[in-house]
Amino acid sequence: MKMNKESKNLFSVEVLGLVLGLIWIAPFYLMIVNAFKTKREIFAGVLGLPQSLALENFVKAFNDLEFLKSLFNSLLITGVSVAIIILFSAMAGYALARNKSKLSGIIFFVFVAAMLIPFQSVMIPLVSIFGQADLLNAAGLIFMYLGFGCSLSIFLYHGAMTGIPKSLDEAAIIDGANRLQLFWYIIFPLLKPISVTVGILNVIWIWNDYLLPSLVLGEANATIPLKMFFFFGEYTKQWHLALAGLTLAIIPVIIFYFFAQKQIIKGVSEGAVK
Repeated sequence: MKMNKESKNLFSVEVLGLVLGLIWIAPFYLMIVNAFKTKREIFAGVLGLPQSLALENFVKAFNDLEFLKSLFNSLLITGVSVAIIILFSAMAGYALARNKSKLSGIIFFVFVAAMLIPFQSVMIPLVSIFGQADLLNAAGLIFMYLGFGCSLSIFLYHGAMTGIPKSLDEAAIIDGANRLQLFWYIIFPLLKPISVTVGILNVIWIWNDYLLPSLVLGEANATIPLKMFFFFGEYTKQWHLALAGLTLAIIPVIIFYFFAQKQIIKGVSEGAVK
């Protein structure tokens, strides 16, 4: 009787998971299937499979989207931004966690409080100041991402540092290491799980961000989300080209997850435990 009840519960969970999976995958099915159709086939029905593969949709979308240039801009901005966020946030979290003083407590509180400030409230003055400094370009955008991304990252690194004993610092200093060597060779490798978590959170945010690049970058240096806005606006009534462009835009994300899925799952699980 007990087994029957457990089997029913397991069956209910499996059915619920199957339904949620179908709901989650439905938009991807509609996007990919209709990307291979002609405009006439899409208006005839969006659920059916294409009669033939209209690969010319992808060729035109690839050229008009300037896909390689947009991909390079996204990779450059996302990669550099995430790298400096991890490096500077880890150093700041280490320094704030190891120095127990009123000043370090106030600085940490300021970083935590900064997470509560919505971007829209500082959007106009931020763009105005960066415009006066001639930094409305990729370098200025990376600097903005460092400012917006370091608050949560420092908070996470500060929490992770509580699990690393201070005796490691003392042992390394006795062995002759200076502060920079102590951080780089001892502390930073031990922060790998939380670094993966911080990296994933910021990669997802920065890669998909549209609002900030739209205020800083022009169409000539657009990232993939910004370029998709211009592209989708141009082809808003030509769904076969717009859907082909969207399909191309998600390919880098799928490739990234395919190669990094083991590190992502391991980093999220270990980061959550810490």
